[in-house]
Amino acid sequence: MSVLHAFLLPFHGLRMLFQPGLRRYVFWPLLINILIFAGAAWLAAHYFAQYIAAVLPADSWLHYLEWLLWPILAAAYLLLVFYSFTVVANLIASPFNSVLAARVEERLSGRLPPDSDKGLAAEIVPAIKGEIGKLWYFATRAIPVLILMLIPGVNAIGSVLWLLLGFWFLTIEYLDYPMGNHHLRPYEQRRRLRRYPFRGWAFGAGANLLMMIPVINLAAMPASVAGATLFWHECFAGEE
Repeated sequence: MSVLHAFLLPFHGLRMLFQPGLRRYVFWPLLINILIFAGAAWLAAHYFAQYIAAVLPADSWLHYLEWLLWPILAAAYLLLVFYSFTVVANLIASPFNSVLAARVEERLSGRLPPDSDKGLAAEIVPAIKGEIGKLWYFATRAIPVLILMLIPGVNAIGSVLWLLLGFWFLTIEYLDYPMGNHHLRPYEQRRRLRRYPFRGWAFGAGANLLMMIPVINLAAMPASVAGATLFWHECFAGEE
């Protein structure tokens, strides 16, 4: 698998969602994503003016640089809101995403992962625990990088590390569904992914781009789950 192919896998996953037999497993993740992103859009619009007023008060000397800082602060605000809501969407939809990954794998290999017939109810607690574990893993690495971004002179390096960390987190987030269906623990998942770091970053970058495209981003979550299952099938399925 090339790095470019890994980057395009979320888009291949998007195309798979429309195949007969998979559409019904996309409904709930898609509905959850639409509701979450609608809430995020409302929140972003409702509190945006207050946010700008707080960080660029009229009596501050920074107010004279509003023409320069406004687009930067607006982009940071939108990214913060939508990434926060993406985490919530993944947390709520995690049991449905595991089922979707299993059905995509069945489409690719002709068989379901082991124990995938337990039903949705049996997936809820393990899926939510897995999401909380991924958030802890990300937080323990994000905080040092955020601190680095605040230090003058090295904040440019921190920005690059933040970008790579974000791509890596998205890869871990979505590869967990097909790998978890095969009972691979988080440490083993990350160990295998570290063998292909550039492919991992590329897949995360593709998922990130999908999230940034208006309208299409509503299907970014299930598309990335399907793309991650393609990643698993092409890179790791033969290692069991």
